[in-house]
Amino acid sequence: MKIGLIGNPNVGKSLIFSHLTGIGVEVSNYPGTTVDILSGVLCINRIPVEIIDLPGIYSLDGESDEERLVRDMILSHTFDVLIVILDAAHLERNLYLFLQVLEHHIPLIAVLNMADEAEKQGIEIDTKTLSEITGVPVLLTSATLGKNIPELIPLATQQARVGTYQVSYDRHIEAAVRTLMRISGSSSSRVFALLALQGIGNDPLLLEAAKTITGELEEEHRMPVSSLLAGNRHHAAREIAVRVVSKALGKEMRGLDTWLLTPFSGVLIMIGILLSLLISVFFIGSYLEECIVLAFDLWVLAPLANASLDPLVYELAFSFVIAIQAGLGIAFPFVFTFYLLMSVVEDTGYMSRIAFLADRIMHRFGLHGQAIIPMVLGLGCNVPAIMAIRQIGTKRERHIAAFLITMVPCSARTVIIAGIVSVFVGLFAALSIYLIIFTLILLSGLFLSRITPGTQMGMVLEVPPLRVPSPAMVLTRTWIHIREFLIIAMPLLIVSSMVLGLLGFYGVLDVIESATAPVVNGILGLPPFASTALLFGILRKEMAFETLIVLAGTATLTDVMTRVQLYVFALVSTLFIPCISTIAVLYREQGLMTAIQISLYTVFLGCTAGAIVHWISTMVPFF
Repeated sequence: MKIGLIGNPNVGKSLIFSHLTGIGVEVSNYPGTTVDILSGVLCINRIPVEIIDLPGIYSLDGESDEERLVRDMILSHTFDVLIVILDAAHLERNLYLFLQVLEHHIPLIAVLNMADEAEKQGIEIDTKTLSEITGVPVLLTSATLGKNIPELIPLATQQARVGTYQVSYDRHIEAAVRTLMRISGSSSSRVFALLALQGIGNDPLLLEAAKTITGELEEEHRMPVSSLLAGNRHHAAREIAVRVVSKALGKEMRGLDTWLLTPFSGVLIMIGILLSLLISVFFIGSYLEECIVLAFDLWVLAPLANASLDPLVYELAFSFVIAIQAGLGIAFPFVFTFYLLMSVVEDTGYMSRIAFLADRIMHRFGLHGQAIIPMVLGLGCNVPAIMAIRQIGTKRERHIAAFLITMVPCSARTVIIAGIVSVFVGLFAALSIYLIIFTLILLSGLFLSRITPGTQMGMVLEVPPLRVPSPAMVLTRTWIHIREFLIIAMPLLIVSSMVLGLLGFYGVLDVIESATAPVVNGILGLPPFASTALLFGILRKEMAFETLIVLAGTATLTDVMTRVQLYVFALVSTLFIPCISTIAVLYREQGLMTAIQISLYTVFLGCTAGAIVHWISTMVPFF
């Protein structure tokens, strides 16, 4: 059995999906699209049930990739049952999509989520009347509290029904639908006739007839047919909402949003939150790093150095241990702290408020405020951030966003900045690297907005209510990110470290370092072994730092490099060519040419910034 979850963005659909499936989910691209589909399987009465979390959409007749995908899956009868998730606090607005789904005559149930939010606002919904009007079961839930979630799948598998409600369209629309249904020769083709009136469908005969009728309708009503249909649906949604929704007086209040969404106070709060997040990562990560590294030095490295081992065996053993120390002792504390705090921020619903505040500023860079969401996500990882730019309206905006996101310091780059600069140079020096990077991002955005052809769109964004983060969901989301680090990054680091140990033992690294010395040592002022670390950073960004420790042979980097060299290395490696995963997703999302352009641009920026800092440091002592 296959069940689809459908609903508007920000209705708690993904949280319900997580409750139903846990963290054992699969992410895949639907054939012919770049849209990700989440799916999970659970067993009900020994029957496997596949749950599919569809992308959040507002309508089934739009032309975005997400809307086309959902529409095509529904028209192709992909699902045995649909669960339509609606926001109980904004029911009228959510009913528009619900009424469209009803027209497809698929067994379904309606879930009114965020019941706790509705209750806080004094909103009461008569679920029995709503069920009688629409002809489908209605369940009131609160995903954040887990209210009624266990009842959802049994209700969907046992009581889902085809809805009986039908929107009463304008008499001219109804006449046109009847005509088109006679042409198609099927009494079940009402939904195909409605789509054909909007130019959607695969039947040439039906589309041609609809085109003629559409011209007459638009001439008669002086407006597009799509607007007529939308108006009738909104009117129907309003009538239903009046019958089933009641609201207590005096409950309307903005609360914290009075401060969070006001330009002056909101921007100050946003800067404070993001800055506090970074500083917390620095302090907490540094403390954990110091404890773990010291434990490795005392209990593992010191005994290993005192053991009488064959030189080759010692080199391999040392490379293995130093890789574990670099991964668990240095990278892990910063990665874990960052994702934990970022998950808290995401779970509160604050991300949409950041987008709202950033809209006016982002327009100066050829983007709209919604682009700030993937850019903030880029602080965690550039790969999902670049995938998230699909929601941005035009090709021009997606192109600019791809350039800027690859420059955003992700959590792996934060490991470099925090683990090297914050620990060995100072907190203000670490923050100055962020200042340099964000200045370059702003300048690059201004430049790209002037040379990139195309049009710029405005933004329509729904701001979800603020919520108290769920500890279980925060830890689950954090674990998903940390699991990737432990399963993918750690084995890669260990293997790379041992390969480096062998290459160093047999003198291969000396050849590489000699070839790159004119640039690395002459222009950037770094020790020759730093070139190998920079190259390994292409695999994963934090590996530039970890490889540097492996090559230096110590976690106390000030023993082998000056503070200026550590600063330059961190600056160059954070701006240097993106990691291989980012390049791969750039190629998939934006094409080969864009991936090459961004890679060359970031190499140029990294080397230029590093060379300038090194040149200035020869005249003015920094640290």
